[in-house]
Amino acid sequence: MDPQWDDMKVFLAVAREASLSGAGRILKMDPATVGRRIARFEAALETPLFVKSPQGYALSAAGDRLLVHAEAAEQAMRAGTEALSGPSDTMSGQIRIGAPDGSANYILPQVCVQIAEENPDLDIQIVALPRVINLSRREADMAVTVSAPTAGKLLVQKICDYKLHLVASRHYLKDHPPIEKLEDLKGHKMIGYIPDMIFDKELDYLNDIGIERVALASNSVSVQIKMAAQGTAVCVAHDFSLPAHRMLRKILTDKVSLTRSFHLVRHQGDQRSERLNRFAQALSKGIRDEVARLEALT
Repeated sequence: MDPQWDDMKVFLAVAREASLSGAGRILKMDPATVGRRIARFEAALETPLFVKSPQGYALSAAGDRLLVHAEAAEQAMRAGTEALSGPSDTMSGQIRIGAPDGSANYILPQVCVQIAEENPDLDIQIVALPRVINLSRREADMAVTVSAPTAGKLLVQKICDYKLHLVASRHYLKDHPPIEKLEDLKGHKMIGYIPDMIFDKELDYLNDIGIERVALASNSVSVQIKMAAQGTAVCVAHDFSLPAHRMLRKILTDKVSLTRSFHLVRHQGDQRSERLNRFAQALSKGIRDEVARLEALT
């Protein structure tokens, strides 16, 4: 029995989702059919590709070796499809971006709308998640991150720096004791991340300024900022978010000023895709310009 190329796509989906049901959702295929296709592929290759357990499908040693070649075949197919479409002044197809919810809420909408207007045949999807996007599982074509990953075959480029400050609503500041020095924060409620759900050390803002107790918490920074805008407490906010929340005021700016960075992370093999290269360039420039524009308004 000769291996079928179509079964390679099924293999990739199961490898990334670690389950038949997860792969079935991606492939729009019944899990039982996915299982039969994997069994057929393993029989054709005369080797088990997965170790099955109640926890799911884990790659065997042979499956792990095949994964590298399967991903290379996938990338080659994409590059071939792009080559056949010929050169064009505009981009087309679908591109999915993963991003933490701060940039996804306050930066990417404007940037992606502009790119979409310039490329009417391009479909852009933004996946806003309060966690690290898993590019190896193809959750997205590229991701905006606040830390540069050091593992995996990834292409990482710094986009820009951005600023964060302590903020509170003008109503809160009017109705509560003044905040003139860091020690004054002890008499005020703080808003921040749920401590055991901070998915990146760069987001542990309150620890950086010595705050131990968080009275109001969320795993979403946009939720945190909206709670602060209600006049409930003090939080750390991105400067670029403040034009959307005019009632918020920066406080202790001479004592607390944090700098973080956005990075664009891509699959290393996608460098061969002219379409993704052009999109990455447009996205990075758009983010830099939008951060600068919004920060200048605060």
